[in-house]
Amino acid sequence: MGTAKGFSRRRFLKGSGALVVGFSFSGALSQALAAGEIFPTPNNAKLDSWLVIGTDGNATVFTGKVDVGMGVSTAISQIVGEELYLAPQRVSVVMGDTARTPDQEGTGASTTLALGAKPLRNAAAQAHLIILQRAAGRLKAPIDQLVCDNGVVRLRGNAGRQVSYGQLAGDRRFNQKLRVSGGPAKLDVFGAAQPKSFKNYTVVGTSVPRLDVAPKVFGQFTYACDIRPRGMLHGRVIRPPTVGATVVGVDDSGLRELAGIVKVVARQGFVGVVAQNEWSAIQAASRLKVNWSQPSGELLPQAQLYDHMVKVAPKASKTTVSHGDVENALAASKQRVEATYQWPMQSHVTMGPGCAVAWVRKDGSATVWTGAQKPPMLQRGLAGLLGVPPDQVRIVWMADAGSYGRPGYADSAADAVLLSKEVGRPVRVQWMRHDMTGWGTKAPAVVCKLRGGVSPEGKIAALDFESWAFSGDEVLPRYYHPGNLLAAQLIGIPNSTAGNEYAEYGRNATNYPVAALRARAHIVPPLYPQGSPLRTSHMRDPEGPQTTFAVESFIDELAAAAKIDPIEFRLRHFDDPRIIAVIQAAARRAGWQSRPSPAPNRAGAGVLVGRGIAVAPRHGEGYFPPTYLATIAEVEVQPASGAIKVKRFVIAHDCGLIINPAALTGAIEANLIQSMSRATKEEATWDAHNVTSVDWRTYPIVRSPDVPEAIEVELIDRPEFGPAGAGEPSSRCTAAAIANAIFDATGVRLRTVPMTPARLKQAMARAA
Repeated sequence: MGTAKGFSRRRFLKGSGALVVGFSFSGALSQALAAGEIFPTPNNAKLDSWLVIGTDGNATVFTGKVDVGMGVSTAISQIVGEELYLAPQRVSVVMGDTARTPDQEGTGASTTLALGAKPLRNAAAQAHLIILQRAAGRLKAPIDQLVCDNGVVRLRGNAGRQVSYGQLAGDRRFNQKLRVSGGPAKLDVFGAAQPKSFKNYTVVGTSVPRLDVAPKVFGQFTYACDIRPRGMLHGRVIRPPTVGATVVGVDDSGLRELAGIVKVVARQGFVGVVAQNEWSAIQAASRLKVNWSQPSGELLPQAQLYDHMVKVAPKASKTTVSHGDVENALAASKQRVEATYQWPMQSHVTMGPGCAVAWVRKDGSATVWTGAQKPPMLQRGLAGLLGVPPDQVRIVWMADAGSYGRPGYADSAADAVLLSKEVGRPVRVQWMRHDMTGWGTKAPAVVCKLRGGVSPEGKIAALDFESWAFSGDEVLPRYYHPGNLLAAQLIGIPNSTAGNEYAEYGRNATNYPVAALRARAHIVPPLYPQGSPLRTSHMRDPEGPQTTFAVESFIDELAAAAKIDPIEFRLRHFDDPRIIAVIQAAARRAGWQSRPSPAPNRAGAGVLVGRGIAVAPRHGEGYFPPTYLATIAEVEVQPASGAIKVKRFVIAHDCGLIINPAALTGAIEANLIQSMSRATKEEATWDAHNVTSVDWRTYPIVRSPDVPEAIEVELIDRPEFGPAGAGEPSSRCTAAAIANAIFDATGVRLRTVPMTPARLKQAMARAA
């Protein structure tokens, strides 16, 4: 990578012989950018903020979105290549660099394609129009007589008259401006050109091999942990042994025999070491003796968690939907069911702990390389931590070990910033496993209580939903405030979640059109106010798996009470053709046989088998298309041991326009496995002082032997609707489908996640 200084967007554009010109910076501003002192955000109204074509005829795309492992960078190459008539291999993608890419708030809510594709498609269409205009001048021919083919413009019927994109790239007469609409999250741009109709697509919709796979397989891919600026040092952070503890003093005498120790940093609850090499930093972190103060409080005993949640005074409450007379409808119901479901705190664990490199210069400007999903937000948060304007901080996104929301990448970046500021040189902070699993943010625990009734006609007569949850915004996934960063909290900067209480856990209850429906949600206070290893933040598909586990399990309970087949019961309630289509497609693919649950003839069986379904549309919040899916799980249960084996998943998935079927299928398969892990294995544990689930033994996840024998994905392409979210939705139904399959096999309901053998044995013993 070399040094970060001296590389600017203007220099990049100038060196590439770009089709469209770079920024019209003043001379002083250009010099400051080249010196690494100021990093302005690109101008969204300029075409070259989105796309340039070099003298080699290849395109470079700039997007504020990032690829956290699901292959969307290849999809973006397909989208742009489609409009430019270029092979995707000739389209490179620059992502998440606050000095080079537009501010689109980064990636989240599965919007990389749902929202990020639109401006790129429009910009590419405009660039294609410019290409045709220039070629028409060169070839002395009308535009309608020209055709483009992978970087070459030809005169129709005369292959001898042609010009390449590269030959046109030096023509700088067209400094195009675009019309801009929407703020960062909903940003779109428009030019004079109209993009292709989906009916004419030849690249979008095909399974182009992922362009990042070969570099990863052959060790050529650059991850966040590979960044090595000149003069870089290595840092490690020592966490408090208990919540609320601060530093009284440090004894560094044990470090004197270690070579290359540069500095020990101790400030309130933050302690770090900086060394010349990584091994010295690791040794120093283990040998440094820190005298910590007595804790200022204790964590709630874990066994009391769910009882505490429903009894404590909430921070915020909200009625998300209310219509009809729920109580009277319940009283008049043929069958009535009540049930409570519990979802634990879970860690945002990634296979590799987070890593970041920060270079804070003497003037306060900084460059930070990180895998955090929202670079512009982190730019603001770290600028606040440093006390400088945001345009003095440059965030360069680099791929890390995947991401499920807020796993710790932003927090490792803050660690690196504090240490770099102390030594004035680039510092690389590689979190250890205990940092990521123990001190990374936790997905909120949730309790849902439902009451419902079935009418004489076999439909839901009434549904009452109430939830209690820790806030997914206690630590903001957007981290634009420095107080949201762990390092900042440990040095005394207060957390700030004002106006961000997330009390929306009743929304999924509205998937079913019920005449009498009420949904209420409560946000409970955190177990410790700040600097806690139990800080909660949204995880993959915020509130989706938790609420769907409760609602779809409960729908299954209503169907069982009415002795109606689970799929038939669901279909009685929907008239949306897209919901009906995914249910029917999943049923066909699974070979579903209509009958009520549980399965008959279970007595005396050594291995019990069952199937279950869950359905949950994921709506686009009104500004991008919804995604529809239905998941069927097939399980085997061994009653003697309580062992649960998921044998097969079948999922029907409708996310609108499909860009790359193979990549989408792979993302869905991976999502099902990861959400199965959350459903059957994962639960954060703690004692009075700290989190105790800090490694893969104390925080187990699904391993290779646990993976189902078959995962079958039925894709439903709806190109007329455009692309919708696909990174998160398929995690939504997994836990409920497994729980419903376990009930079908055993006749026993598991209403607490994770659904472990011990919990199943206990439930079966109670039912015996």
